[in-house]
Amino acid sequence: MQFIDLIRKKRYGSTLTGEEIQFFVDAVTHERVPDYQITALLMAIFLKGMNTEERSALTQSMVRSGDVLSLEHIPGPKIDKHSTGGVGDKVSLCLAPAVAACGVIVPMVSGRGLGHTGGTLDKLEAIPGMVTRLPTARLLQVVERCGLVFAGQSEDIAPADRKLYALRDVTATVESLSLITSSIMSKKLAEGLDGLVLDVKVGDGAFMKNENDARELANALVAVGSHCGLGVTALLTDMNQPLGLAIGNANEMAEAIEILQGGGPADLKEITVRIGAEMLLLGNLATTLEEGVEKLESVIADGSALQRLQHVIENQDGDPGVCEDVSRFPQPAFTKEVVAQTSGIVNGFETERLGRIVVALGGGRLQATDDVDPAVGIQLGCKYGDSVTKGAVLATVLANDETRLEEAVSAVKESISLGSDRQAAPPLFIAAIRTAPMDRRQTV
Repeated sequence: MQFIDLIRKKRYGSTLTGEEIQFFVDAVTHERVPDYQITALLMAIFLKGMNTEERSALTQSMVRSGDVLSLEHIPGPKIDKHSTGGVGDKVSLCLAPAVAACGVIVPMVSGRGLGHTGGTLDKLEAIPGMVTRLPTARLLQVVERCGLVFAGQSEDIAPADRKLYALRDVTATVESLSLITSSIMSKKLAEGLDGLVLDVKVGDGAFMKNENDARELANALVAVGSHCGLGVTALLTDMNQPLGLAIGNANEMAEAIEILQGGGPADLKEITVRIGAEMLLLGNLATTLEEGVEKLESVIADGSALQRLQHVIENQDGDPGVCEDVSRFPQPAFTKEVVAQTSGIVNGFETERLGRIVVALGGGRLQATDDVDPAVGIQLGCKYGDSVTKGAVLATVLANDETRLEEAVSAVKESISLGSDRQAAPPLFIAAIRTAPMDRRQTV
């Protein structure tokens, strides 16, 4: 079998067999073919797609490319959450400690920024000293001590996905339904989970711009998870405006801490407790969504969720002092306010553009090898439907380069629309797609 034959076959839209997909994944894992051939096949998949059987085979081959975590010895349901990516989406950072404080074991294996969306690991690494690249033995040790872990893929967990993930980010193949599905589910199945909650973003700042595409992705994710014996819930949530007020790395981490301190933006808190409640339902630690929400709000109010975050930061060599003093995060050299030129009502955001502005500031990657500047970003001063007066601060740009600062201020100004009529804000929650938990009769 020759790799070029797979490229040619998929280029014409033919279906790859399980054997051919395994050959592809083995070639990626063991570096048997050059990157340019891999990216050619990724682009063919992007353009021609995969059917359900191909997606399942790709997912399972990627899981088999490495180790599957063994968590049976740790008491408690093993439930994780994954977002398909959005602008200002820092939910995992406050969600995982809160649900862990409720008794859920959360082995959160996360990724870095993709395209215009930020990455959980990049945000966590804004914490001074924080180590997210953990060998499997240490990852398990942190889970045992803290009930959760924030980690990237180790060398042993779905190594094929780690390689493909980096290449997709710089070859304009991020948005592929089939590649997104296999990437997400391979990492999650390798965690040894009992259940998974998926946050599928919809709107301008999401990879899926419309509800139909988002539903298709949600159904694909649920189908693969269900096939592998996993209880899965997929929520479709709005991404037509940034989530919360912070867009960046250090400032998003600080906003997540604010949620665990009992404050923070209302939309960020709402989505955190709702997803957390779904996780408690999957883990049989709540019988209704309302009960789950109450438990999440309780652990935030009594401080145990924040303590859990401090504990895991300390166990991953980070500075737990950031949970009490967010000024310990890296700070930008320059800041500049974006002010309203007229009075009006905020009636729209170019959300994807805002994410790309942060990337241009240095808060994301244009190439896989780029370093991320944790201090840069955008701090919004308004949300959809807010009334603002002329001269009001719409946003503040955080930068470490004066030239980039001025370019970003101009772009942010163009990305926030004011009008004269008040329109209803898009609903935060659009739909829920669920499967019942299943016995793990089918293995990967």
